Amino acid sequence: MTAATPSNTPSTTSALLAALVFGAAVTAAALVGVLSNPGTATDYAALQQPSWAPPSWLFGPVWTVLYVMIAVSGWLVWRQRGWRGARTELSLFAVQLLLNAAWSPLFFTAGLRGTALVDIVLLLGALAVTIVLFARVSRWAAALLVPYWAWVAFATALNFSIWWLNTGS
Repeated sequence: MTAATPSNTPSTTSALLAALVFGAAVTAAALVGVLSNPGTATDYAALQQPSWAPPSWLFGPVWTVLYVMIAVSGWLVWRQRGWRGARTELSLFAVQLLLNAAWSPLFFTAGLRGTALVDIVLLLGALAVTIVLFARVSRWAAALLVPYWAWVAFATALNFSIWWLNTGS
């Protein structure tokens, strides 16, 4: 597949295909979390939680919006530079997606809340670097990842609190 035409503007077909690839990659990351443990809402409710923990119903809508923004962000970087021109940026984008996908199975399915905490801290760092690298290519792409970073920062604090409150459980 050609990353971009000589004028550095991708063809309509390649742009659509790339959008589908980014959408599929982000959907796959989301599905790993959803399918790894269908009882996450019940498991979440059974944990000791800090007073500021959100209700379980909030996570689905928030993640749906964030995943759309994540996919569009990656696609915007690809549109500017193509696969080869943004190899570092898009590789780190893939790393953060893998870390994202790993969190739910670690936290819920395996019950490894401490390991999930390490994963989410790594995700937060990878995401921060991704935002910096994306900003050099597309300010819009970077801006679309900022709410994701903020939610992951909040989720990191929540993960820590739940891990701490449930270590003796």
